[in-house]
Amino acid sequence: MADSSTARASTTRAPATRADAGDRRRTSLRTRIVAVAVAVVALALGLGAVGVVITLDRMLTSQVAEQLRGDLDTMADGIEDGTLTRDGVEQRDDDVLIAWHTGGETVVNEDEARSLPIPDEDAVAHTTVDGERMLVVAERIDGGALVLARSVDDVTEAVGTTGALLAVAVPLAIALIGLVVWLVVTRALAPVERIRAQVDGIDASALDRRVPTSGRGDEIDRLAGTMNRMLDRVEDGYRARQRFVGDASHELRSPLATIRQFAELSRAHPETTAPGELAEVVLAEGGRMQDIVEGLLLLARLDENAVSTASLVDLDDLALAEVQRLRGLGAVAVDGRAISAVAVRGDERLLARVARNLVDNAARHARTTVAIGCRVAEGRALLWVDDDGDGVAPDDRERVFERFVRLDEARSRDAGGSGLGLAIVREIVLAHGGEVRIDDAPSGGARFVVVLPAA
Repeated sequence: MADSSTARASTTRAPATRADAGDRRRTSLRTRIVAVAVAVVALALGLGAVGVVITLDRMLTSQVAEQLRGDLDTMADGIEDGTLTRDGVEQRDDDVLIAWHTGGETVVNEDEARSLPIPDEDAVAHTTVDGERMLVVAERIDGGALVLARSVDDVTEAVGTTGALLAVAVPLAIALIGLVVWLVVTRALAPVERIRAQVDGIDASALDRRVPTSGRGDEIDRLAGTMNRMLDRVEDGYRARQRFVGDASHELRSPLATIRQFAELSRAHPETTAPGELAEVVLAEGGRMQDIVEGLLLLARLDENAVSTASLVDLDDLALAEVQRLRGLGAVAVDGRAISAVAVRGDERLLARVARNLVDNAARHARTTVAIGCRVAEGRALLWVDDDGDGVAPDDRERVFERFVRLDEARSRDAGGSGLGLAIVREIVLAHGGEVRIDDAPSGGARFVVVLPAA
């Protein structure tokens, strides 16, 4: 048995362990944000660095070419006007290679200049002389050509130095930006983690706890407000279920006890009970239990706001139906002269339940007459039910709408009241965006008034 229990425990723990391992392998939101940010920054800085190197190389090379072109124009002008002679070309000793092709001979200032190509005018040629990169330009003069070349090794060195600096600076910048993003994201997500931890710590014994809000109105504050509203709904649902269970266990205990006591009496003393008396008790108390259960289920559904208010309902038709029903029972007189056309939007079945519960309540307490009326006033639909009974004291006019409240406990039970009728009325009316109140009736009893938005 011990081995079997151990195996079952191991099997039970295995899914949790696998889930924990999966959680550890799953990267956090912070890591993903930082990784994406670093990747984007690295791509941008890398492309930018390459662009800088290429642009710098082209710019410096262009400057060398422009300077070389200027020297070429100056020397060509000197040759044409005679200020620059052959000796002058041969004696030029600077960083420019010169080759002056004049018919059958070539005048150079350096022997390396003899190997220079002759590019087209307005063109810049690239060549290598003794392993040194050079730019070459040329111009046609006096049936020959003047060719100049200048080294671009300085450009290569400058571009190489810049590339080396960027190769060091870009990774450092990426690392610094990654660190900053990590710190910023950590700080930004810290309130979210606090909210998660606080909500995770709320269980059935602490449903009244809420997430603190900063009042700044930012995204985190709105998230906290949303979580609090969700917790409100969770708490309301939990309290409603608790209330349902408590109400059911409390109210069902009485009819069950009555049935059991009568059954035990019938079994112990069969001579004291008539043959059909037990059946009558069971049927009566069973019907009462059915009414209680149906009422509790309806209240539970109303607690969950499961009400549709899209249909158009004629409130006067519901009132007239109750007038006819009550007249058919013949228990009291019914006055329906105050009924006028009224339309509202809601659930017809539930609104009919409101009218019936109010009429049944009035019939139980009326001495001789029940009056029913409805009309529209200032955009609001009014439905009222009067009785000529003893009325409801002002101190009790809110309490009577609570569940299982009976101002006259013994008489209400004898009359068949479950203690849920008026509670159901209030919940249905509230679900339709209305209100219900108790006033003094003109006949001296109580007037129950339902106020709903008119259609």
